[in-house]
Amino acid sequence: RRARAGVARDGRDLALLERFKPPASAAAMFAALVVAMKDVLRASHWQGQIERLRRWYDPVLELVYDSAHTRLGDLDQLERMAAQHATRSSFLTDLSLDPPEASGAEAGPPAKDEDWLVLSTIHSAKGQEWRAVFVLNVVDGCIPSDMATDTPEEIEEERRLLYVAMTRARDELVLMQPLRFYVRGQGYGGDRSVYAPRSRFIAESDLEAFELAGAPQQPTRADATMPSPAVNVDLKAGMREMWR
Repeated sequence: RRARAGVARDGRDLALLERFKPPASAAAMFAALVVAMKDVLRASHWQGQIERLRRWYDPVLELVYDSAHTRLGDLDQLERMAAQHATRSSFLTDLSLDPPEASGAEAGPPAKDEDWLVLSTIHSAKGQEWRAVFVLNVVDGCIPSDMATDTPEEIEEERRLLYVAMTRARDELVLMQPLRFYVRGQGYGGDRSVYAPRSRFIAESDLEAFELAGAPQQPTRADATMPSPAVNVDLKAGMREMWR
């Protein structure tokens, strides 16, 4: 997002993109994007620029979208439309005045939008696969459940369940570890909480295979409801002022 904002300010200055450090998993793809943008900026003719960008984008599209074949057809049509214009400015003006209203996919059985969010228990997820999977509460007490740690067999079954959850992801896996849980039964604004240790199934040495990210610092519930500093008010003087 930061890189995109920088390019939006000055689309011909790619220095910000070259300095930007993407996640390790996207480093090669991001470097290829920078090369593609340089090629487009250096090109003396408008024709062929969309084709050059598509050499980078088409593989990305197939990674991101399940219905990539439909979107590739749309890009084919977009490229044919662009070929009818002598300049990029003319093409963009025409596209902004008369944009396509829908995909050009062939008629077929209705399908759920690929951006739907699916909520599932781990047991119900067996045999399923999604492009991106978020596993919640990867902490001891949840995974493994504190109700299933009496025997080594129970703990091993909990380990297997985490394995099932993690292997539902095709492209992207996020394991979420809350830092603490608030204690139930306290009034609004209460700040009593317990710390949440990372699941015993994710060893310290395993963290080298992860990209660690923390949530932005947020005020505590107690801070959010902290009363304003006391102010001395002369009620008598105020009442007398009202009746003058």
